[in-house]
Amino acid sequence: PSAIDSIQRIAYGFYITMIVALGGIAFGMHKYQKDKVEKQGKDVLTTIAIVTSNLKSRKIFITVFITYGIFFSLVSGTLVYQPEINFVTHYGATIPSGFIAPCCDGPGYMPKIIIYLTEHIGLQIIPINFVLQIIVSYLVAINASIAISAYTLSKKGRSISSVGAVTGLFIACPTCAGTFLSIFIGTASGIGLSILLTQLQTLFIALSIPVLILTPYIMAKKLQNSDGSCKINFKG
Repeated sequence: PSAIDSIQRIAYGFYITMIVALGGIAFGMHKYQKDKVEKQGKDVLTTIAIVTSNLKSRKIFITVFITYGIFFSLVSGTLVYQPEINFVTHYGATIPSGFIAPCCDGPGYMPKIIIYLTEHIGLQIIPINFVLQIIVSYLVAINASIAISAYTLSKKGRSISSVGAVTGLFIACPTCAGTFLSIFIGTASGIGLSILLTQLQTLFIALSIPVLILTPYIMAKKLQNSDGSCKINFKG
C-alpha cells in the first residue's frame, strides 16, 4: 500500500507540474505578444502579434480554440461517450466521480485521469493527448485568426493572396483528415485497423504541428508592407 500511495503522489505531482508549466508558458507568450505590439517592430512576429491582438481576432481565437478543443477531445477519445455501456453497472463507478490511474502504460500515456460524468459520458485525460490538444488548438486558432484577417484584407482589394488565406483555414483542421479517413475506411474494417487509424491520426496531428507553425509566417509576410510594417492598422 505504501508503494501505491507513493506512485499516486507522483501522479498528482506530475499533473500539478504540467499545469503550472503550461500556465507559465501561456503567461510568457502573452507578455511576449504584448511587448511586440507595444514596440511596433517590422518583423514577422510583430505582424503576427498585431494581427492577433485586436478584439475581433481575440474573439475568433477564443471561439476556434474552444470549438477545436472540443472536437479534438471527441476524436482523440478524451471525451468518451459509450451509450452501450453503463459505467455504474459495468465498472461500479459513482456518478459523478474521478480518479488518477498512475499505472500502467507507455511513456506519455500515463498517468491517466478518469472522470465519470454520467452513466455513459466520461473523460479520459492522457498526458500526450492533453498536451497535443492544447498545442494544436492554440496553433489552429492562431492560423484561423490570421487567415480571416488576410481574407478580409484581400476582399478590400489589397495586395494579399486569398489563396494563402484559404490555405490557412484548410490547414486549421489537421484532425479532420484522420477523422474522414477513419469514417471512410472504418465502415468495412475491424478493431485492429481502427486502432491503427487512431495511432496514424495521432501521428498525423503531431506531424501537422510544423505546418501549423510555418503557415502563420507565410500569411504574415503577405500582411506586411514593403518596409516590414503591418498593412492592417487595428484599433481595439
